[in-house]
Amino acid sequence: MTVSATPAPGEYFGLAIPFMRFLGLVPEQIGPAYARTSLPWRQDLTNSRGDVHGGTLMSVLDFTLSAAARGSAEATEGMATIDMNTTFLSPGTGDLVIEARCLRRGGSIAFCEGDIRRADGELVARATATFKIIRRRPGGD
Repeated sequence: MTVSATPAPGEYFGLAIPFMRFLGLVPEQIGPAYARTSLPWRQDLTNSRGDVHGGTLMSVLDFTLSAAARGSAEATEGMATIDMNTTFLSPGTGDLVIEARCLRRGGSIAFCEGDIRRADGELVARATATFKIIRRRPGGD
């Protein structure tokens, strides 16, 4: 798999996304049908047990899967989540790595899957998602 260079600091694969910056998500790699990010553990992202909150896990999965659907750091199109299914398999403790793949991309819809793993390799969560591809038009929104 060929993967492009690491994105510039403060950029989320060509996009400014304040919520991802707030969560502390680190964009690492993007390439054709692939994206990888990481989430350093922070206490303010945890639930009452000290594990990363499930809503945080779903948010970083949603972003990373949509980045895999784009497959490029060029922000010439956007992704709108149609559907996302997440299965939680173990607690999100410590630093986490999120990897996503685009399984199929048509003219207007993309289908993706991805995982979150702990530093020890333990699978934390797995998600599948469907995205509507939104092409940016010159002079449009």
